[in-house]
Amino acid sequence: MFGVVLWSDSASGKAVIWCEDHGDLAFYTETETGSQVLLEEGDLVEFDIMLDRQFRFANNPRVVSNSYSSGLADALTYSADKPLARSDVEKCETGSAQVIPFDRQRVSREPPAAVQTG
Repeated sequence: MFGVVLWSDSASGKAVIWCEDHGDLAFYTETETGSQVLLEEGDLVEFDIMLDRQFRFANNPRVVSNSYSSGLADALTYSADKPLARSDVEKCETGSAQVIPFDRQRVSREPPAAVQTG
């Protein structure tokens, strides 16, 4: 699988990877027996995926491209104090589909009411 490193800590040998299938994030932790790979935020990596309970773990990562997508983590961060400008929304438009971000102040935190049928 391929993915982009969203966060890394070289001192602890850990990283979080956004996977190409846009499923759950994959977690990486260096093992004492494994070869040491320096993963930096923004690196494009190829790795083997392992499922353990409800988590995905990246094994045997290989850096395909350094700084492939620097700043991706910041671009994915949403701040309620800084709503997206129209120009940001327009950047999300692709083809005939338009992606419009949720306005978190308008989204109810209550569960939806039950729908009665019949």
